[in-house]
Amino acid sequence: MKIGQEIKKLRLDRGMTQEELAERTNLSTRTIQRIENGEVDPRAYTLQTLASALEVEFEVLNNIRDEALDPVIARQRDFWLPMLHLSGLFVFLFPPLIIWLAKKDEIEEIRDHGVDVINFQISMWAILIPCGIFAFLLITIPILIFIGIYSMIVILLNTVRVANNQPYKYWTFLKILKK
Repeated sequence: MKIGQEIKKLRLDRGMTQEELAERTNLSTRTIQRIENGEVDPRAYTLQTLASALEVEFEVLNNIRDEALDPVIARQRDFWLPMLHLSGLFVFLFPPLIIWLAKKDEIEEIRDHGVDVINFQISMWAILIPCGIFAFLLITIPILIFIGIYSMIVILLNTVRVANNQPYKYWTFLKILKK
């Protein structure tokens, strides 16, 4: 069963109209129609929103979508999405940026993931640069250590989540790139 058909079935099982689902997800009614008719495949963020509104686990919808993917594309996605997240551990901004630019046209979900990873990296740099400049003040050294450990933990947790087709979350205060 295609993802659009499953979303329509879940919506009807819950007695919702397309308009009601659109209102709950902040998507347009036309977008809901296009998804249900199979005209578009929803991205990961849209699937998360739909899953929440339909009161099902994200993994349920994501697995249905994955079954419809070409196996080669699915393998590429299963490799490059976790690599994108994990690459933030190395020299921060440049590896995720390179992967994102190289693969954004080949793998649909990589655009949204790349935006989140890069915004996270920029936010961390916005803290690290001033702390590095003022490293002569003893208070910035613990901040540098904390940010390093924090970003490493967040990156590793999100890499594992993405590798297991689970939703991920980055805390950012700078959103330079938009989805």
